[in-house]
Amino acid sequence: MTRIKMSDHLSFSRIVLGFWRMDEWNLTTDQLIHFLEECLDLGITTMDHADIYGNYTFEELFGNALEKKPELRKRMELVTKCTIVYPTATVRVKFYDSSKKWIISQVEKSLRNMRTDYLDSLLLHRPDPFMNPEEVASAFDTLLKDGKVRTFGVSNYLPHEFRMLKSYLTVPLVTNQVELSCLRMENLENGVISMCLEERIHPMIWSPLAGGKIFTGQDETTERLRNTLEQIRAELGAESIDTIAFAWLLSHPVGAIPITGSGEMQYVKRPVESLQYTLTAEQWFMIWTAVKGHKVL
Repeated sequence: MTRIKMSDHLSFSRIVLGFWRMDEWNLTTDQLIHFLEECLDLGITTMDHADIYGNYTFEELFGNALEKKPELRKRMELVTKCTIVYPTATVRVKFYDSSKKWIISQVEKSLRNMRTDYLDSLLLHRPDPFMNPEEVASAFDTLLKDGKVRTFGVSNYLPHEFRMLKSYLTVPLVTNQVELSCLRMENLENGVISMCLEERIHPMIWSPLAGGKIFTGQDETTERLRNTLEQIRAELGAESIDTIAFAWLLSHPVGAIPITGSGEMQYVKRPVESLQYTLTAEQWFMIWTAVKGHKVL
């Protein structure tokens, strides 16, 4: 599989495995180990986590697999996210915590849970309107100096939020993990993807199939999209329309990095297969036009 350079010392696999829906996989530790080995053999080496996934439980389940087979860690890049705080018996409301104390404590928990000494990348999960960026900068500097995190990024940040945080940091932001798919193009229109091009960074893409809506949606827009995806699928000889939906993302010059969240190998292989297809500008805009319902100006 092709790889994509994130920094001078780090590259990611072009397709990333995400663990947001890990509870739907229903895998034992041994089955998870086997699944991870299959993904690694496909070239999917980058693993995307967040401290809150599975109500703070999925990192530990993943760590159980690494504890049982620790040599897998050397074959992968671990990414996790923090700053979202869920309500508990002692927390009254969901909120964001971007304090230095919280960021460092969550990283240390993630390291313990995933049975690893370092993270390849740490992302701030959501923009925080109550953020003190000087504390974030201090947290990043400490984590880098202590060897606990090697690179840093953000998730779901708009351009002005990204640039504000960047102005306080001594370390680069290597990615912005955002939602993007054929059906959800907001981040193409609000400046996020253009900012990634400007910053020479590659966005990680969550929900690249719009949560499966490209298959299940019954509205007029989704019907038009499916028909167009099928037309292009036939032209290229691809197996399925989701392969074309992934190719639409991968063909963009920004160098998008889609995250697949499936625990079934047949579906994990679809984005990998999409790497062999590059859409022409005409095909790319056929999909854009189908969703927008009008031609470009």
